[in-house]
Amino acid sequence: MNPMVKAEGVCKRFGPLEVLKGIDLEVQPGEVMCIIGPSGSGKSTFLRCINHLEKVDAGRLSVDGELVGYQQKGDKLYELKEDEVARKRREIGMVFQRFNLFPHMTALENIMEAPVQVKGSTKAAAREFGTALLHRVGLAEKEKNYPRQLSGGQQQRVAIARALAMSPKLMLFDEPTSALDPELVGDVLGVMRELAEEGMTMVVVTHEMEFAREVADSVVFMDGGVVVEAGSPDDVIRSPKHERTKAFLSRVLKKD
Repeated sequence: MNPMVKAEGVCKRFGPLEVLKGIDLEVQPGEVMCIIGPSGSGKSTFLRCINHLEKVDAGRLSVDGELVGYQQKGDKLYELKEDEVARKRREIGMVFQRFNLFPHMTALENIMEAPVQVKGSTKAAAREFGTALLHRVGLAEKEKNYPRQLSGGQQQRVAIARALAMSPKLMLFDEPTSALDPELVGDVLGVMRELAEEGMTMVVVTHEMEFAREVADSVVFMDGGVVVEAGSPDDVIRSPKHERTKAFLSRVLKKD
């Protein structure tokens, strides 16, 4: 069985700034991987490379055995055309820090949009599936509400439902609770816990240490564009070996 995500020597630069310095990681099907680390360590950039929102400068990234954004011919990699990239990106759901909902559409219309426009679903089928997804994230009564009428936590749960509407094989979460008021965080994490229990493969960039301890199968600590430490939650969070990991966790866990 192929790893769901395989990164081999992934590097990324923004001008002179080297943000990723050779990332090697594997995420197995059904695994929940949480990536932790200080701001600016390259966590979000790596997540965006997985679905080719950012192009890698060196190394290889594959999802379910297929290169992301590239095709190999002989020993060379060739970048795919944007429509081919978009077709592969459909299989990867992504939830951002900011909810990025369409403000002129209701919650249900936001969820229906991609299946209708991208997958060619009928509106009736998209509506039925969208209604079921809103129920799944605890927002069945909000289908006619516009984003401005929803709390931040409710908007983020709609964003999760919207990503699930494409029936992805992989879900990426980029600090999905960082923009929320503390009392709204639990509802979003609850939806993510349920997804994990159902076997969804997830890569989660997060500062929520309790979630990482309880839900993750593996935890990766990144700093300065490299993987400093990786292992089980017990290994990395409870018994870190590296001084950089220990220093980071001592600061974060004090806040908790």
